[in-house]
Amino acid sequence: MIQVAQILFILSILVILHEFGHYLTAKMFKVKVEKFYLFMDAGFSVVKKKIGETEWGIGWLPLGGYVKLAGMIDESMDTEQLKQEPQPWEFRAKPAWQRLIIMLGGIIVNVLLAWGIFTVLYTTYGQKYISTEVVQKNGLMFGDAGLNAGFKNGDKIVSVDGKLQDRFNRMTLDVLLGNEIIVERDGKLETIILTDEHKKDILGLEGKQFMMPRLMDVQIDSVIPDASLNKAGILPNDKIVSLNNQPIVYFDELKTALDQNKGENITLGIVRDNQPINVDVVVGKDATLGFIPKFADLSDSQVVNKLSFGQALKAGIDESYQLIVYNIKQFKLILSPKTEAYKQVKSPIGIARMLPDTWNWEFIWSFTALFSIGLAFMNILPIPGLDGGHALFTIAEMITGKKLSEKTMGYVQTVGMIILLTLMVLTFGKDIYELIADKLIK
Repeated sequence: MIQVAQILFILSILVILHEFGHYLTAKMFKVKVEKFYLFMDAGFSVVKKKIGETEWGIGWLPLGGYVKLAGMIDESMDTEQLKQEPQPWEFRAKPAWQRLIIMLGGIIVNVLLAWGIFTVLYTTYGQKYISTEVVQKNGLMFGDAGLNAGFKNGDKIVSVDGKLQDRFNRMTLDVLLGNEIIVERDGKLETIILTDEHKKDILGLEGKQFMMPRLMDVQIDSVIPDASLNKAGILPNDKIVSLNNQPIVYFDELKTALDQNKGENITLGIVRDNQPINVDVVVGKDATLGFIPKFADLSDSQVVNKLSFGQALKAGIDESYQLIVYNIKQFKLILSPKTEAYKQVKSPIGIARMLPDTWNWEFIWSFTALFSIGLAFMNILPIPGLDGGHALFTIAEMITGKKLSEKTMGYVQTVGMIILLTLMVLTFGKDIYELIADKLIK
C-alpha cells in the first residue's frame, strides 16, 4: 500500500503542476479554461466543482490529467464548439506563437520543477552519489550476459565512449547506452564493443545487476530452507574461504568453482567466530548451494556534497540537463528493435513495484524530479495527442503560414490517441501480467 501511495502522490504532483503550466499560460493569453482535471474522468468524476468559468475535478482513472481549453481539439475530442465561429477567448483564435507557448507550458513547468527540487535537495540533504573509484577498488564482477559481451571479472571501467563516469550510480546506464567501453584488465587497457545483441541479452537476463562491485569475503546472509548448506549446518555470518582446498577470495571465484562442480560433493572451508571449519556439501545441478550472500555495503562509497544555494542552483540545472540527455539516449535505445529495450518500458504499476516499501521523503522528492524530466521529455515527442505533436503543427504553421484544417486536426488527434492508448494497454497489460505471475509463483 505504501508503494501505491507513493506513486499516486508523485503522479498527482506531476500531473497537477504540468497541467497548471497549460492553465497559467492559457489564462495569461486570456483563453477560457473549461476544465482542469487530475486523472481522467472517462464517464464520471470522483469529485468536481465549478469555480468561475472552470470545472475543477478528479477523475477515476489515474492516467495523467488534462485542461480543456475552449476552441481546441484535445483528448476530450469535443468538436461541437468548432462548428461555431471562433470567439476571442478561444484557443484557436489566438496567434500561433501564443498557442505554442500554451502547448509548451506544461513541459516548461516540469523542467522547472525538477530544477527546483534538485536545488532544495542539494542544500538540505546534499548532492549524493556512489564513487566509481571507490566501488572499483577490487574491480567489478559480471553476470553471464556481461561475460558473454566480453567483460571479465575484475575489470575496472576506465571510460565509456571516451568519458569517465565518476558516479557509479550511472555507470551501468552509461555502459548500456554506450558503444565503446575501455577497461583496465591485469594492468592493461582493453576495448569492448557493446552490440545491440549484447544489450538485448543484458537487459533481458540481468538488467542493472549485470555489473556489480566485486565482493570480497563471501559471507552468508541467510540459508534457503532445505538447501544442502542448511542440512550441513551452515549458519548466517559464516564466511566461505575455500572450496576443495582452493582459496576463495571473491564471490565470482566461488561462482566459477560451483559451475565446475555441478551436482558434485565438495568440501567448503568456513570461518565461523574466527575458527576454521571444513564441511561437506552437495552442489546443486544449477550450480548453487542455496544461500543468499551479504552484498557490499556501498554507504562507505557514498560522496555527500552539501552545496550553498548558489552552487545548488547551478548543480540543479546541470542535473536536469543530464537527465534530458539520458532520456534522449534511452529513447534511441528503445527505438532500436535489436535491443528489445521496449520490453523494459513500465507503466505506473511497474514503476510502483520498484519503489521502496517505506516512506522516505528524500527518495520521493528525488524520484519526483527524475520522473518530472521524464514526463517533460515524453510530452515533447512529436506524437499527435501529446503536447509535442500540437507544438510541431503550430511551428509548421508559423513557418509556412498555413494552418491545418480543423477536420484534419481532428483526424490527426484521433490517430494520436489510438496510438497512445494502444501503447498504454500494452504496457499496463505487461506489468499486470508480471504482477499476477509473481503472486502465483510466490
